[in-house]
Amino acid sequence: MKIIRNKILLALLIISLSSAASFAFEKVGTTSFQFLKVWPGARATGMAGAFSSIVNNSEAVFWNPAGLARINGFDFSFGFVDWFMDVNHYSFSAAYNFEDVGTLGIMGIISSVGEIEVTRVDRLGFVNGVYNPGLTGEVINPSSLVLGVSYARNLTDKFAFGVTVKYVHENLVFEKAGALVFDGGLTFNTGFRSIIIGASVRHFGQEVKFIDKSYPLPQTFNIGISSYLFSNNDPLISNTGDHSLLLSYDMIQPRDYDQMHSIGLEYGFKDMIYLRGGYVLNNDQEGIAAGIGVLYKGYRIDYSYNDYGQYLNSVHRFTIGYEIN
Repeated sequence: MKIIRNKILLALLIISLSSAASFAFEKVGTTSFQFLKVWPGARATGMAGAFSSIVNNSEAVFWNPAGLARINGFDFSFGFVDWFMDVNHYSFSAAYNFEDVGTLGIMGIISSVGEIEVTRVDRLGFVNGVYNPGLTGEVINPSSLVLGVSYARNLTDKFAFGVTVKYVHENLVFEKAGALVFDGGLTFNTGFRSIIIGASVRHFGQEVKFIDKSYPLPQTFNIGISSYLFSNNDPLISNTGDHSLLLSYDMIQPRDYDQMHSIGLEYGFKDMIYLRGGYVLNNDQEGIAAGIGVLYKGYRIDYSYNDYGQYLNSVHRFTIGYEIN
């Protein structure tokens, strides 16, 4: 009976993901709320975003909410992204496992563009012999905000699902917009070695209207697979004591870009020191990713570096977190 139930759930997984992929990505073009495409989390980005099947702490609210079901107690994290042109992104997440009820999570992202001096064409010219490039003396502060709640639960000892409801708001000073946005995800522990399959649909919702035109959300579909090549936890190749090597792959299908592929590796020493690397295929800017992490008595500190090619600066991310079992 259990085998039949798992087969049914697997079939439902395949059908639902196929339907989501075909429904959510009919359009290709300009999308709204571009700040939602900035990945938080230094561990995930250190592996080039190949993370939908790996995430197992409160940061699952950003990647695949089904991963929240793998939390044993309480977990929280804070993150910082040093984005392009002095734009900063701050994130937080927290989750608690209520055992038989499921896992509840919360999340938030704040994006700060910083101060921008306002200029006008009619202010161009010389004032008392000094050239004014159009400055009016006015300063604006565009920003964006995301607040969300997630719920995840194990359906069986192999399947887990998760959903996120979040309010997204963007303040462009001269125009503002907000919307309810939804994420959903599934994970499947195959039971063979340490292979786990994960899938998620993020940023699903209605179009967002700015002034007199509406734009779709940057919906993204991920499906990935991961496994330990070497470890003491049922690896694919060989059991090792103090060393581990995790391999992960994600297929990423955004609404406004071609299909991308991410490959990530994570080497661990004594479940305490981690070195990470990855690469994004079929992306005009992003390519190489690297990172390092430390995990000690529930505390974790992670850093990642992402290269964005010749014309854009590299991006640095920092995340700190703590788990109480």
